[in-house]
Amino acid sequence: MTAGTVILWRHGQTDHNAARRLQGQSDIPLNDAGIRQANLAATALAALEPTRIITSDLGRAVSTAQALADRTGLQPTTDVRLRERSFGAWEGLTQEEIKTSWPDAFDAWRHGREPEGVGAETRTACGTRVARAVEEAAAELDERDVLVVVGHGAAITLGQTVMLGLDPGNWFGLTGLENSGWTLMHPNPGREPEWRLSAYNLGLD
Repeated sequence: MTAGTVILWRHGQTDHNAARRLQGQSDIPLNDAGIRQANLAATALAALEPTRIITSDLGRAVSTAQALADRTGLQPTTDVRLRERSFGAWEGLTQEEIKTSWPDAFDAWRHGREPEGVGAETRTACGTRVARAVEEAAAELDERDVLVVVGHGAAITLGQTVMLGLDPGNWFGLTGLENSGWTLMHPNPGREPEWRLSAYNLGLD
């Protein structure tokens, strides 16, 4: 069996998000707007009667998950595999700063190739670890259950790409979720891919 509904929920806004700085696995907290976003979304998600919450261990995701925990009484569990994609030396920088210092790697990144020489995690590695974390947690539940996964923009997009049976290294068909936005997935028994997407980038702001 597996959970009948999986909700993948991006954390609320941080100051790095507001300044358009690449966040990666840097542990940046929610700002005031992000706290408000998390609380609004949590009220809506609580109405879907989740039965389990798992979250990245980074503070911005944990704080977002806690907003839902406060409304449901569920205790979130952390999984390091749900962390954002690591961007190595680029974390904390704006795109303009990256373009100035790493023009060739920046150009590769913007054209869908992996940036070399900066210590960035590949799209495939990130998507694979996130998908495994989600699928393992979902497999512990049954079709009546609702699993909420709290994570990060790139990580959720890449994890979903893997879950939809696509290659995250070469497929770019999903836009990033807005801060505190969420998406709904359901098992697709007996068919390919094993998961189907029913709603994307939902949210309140």
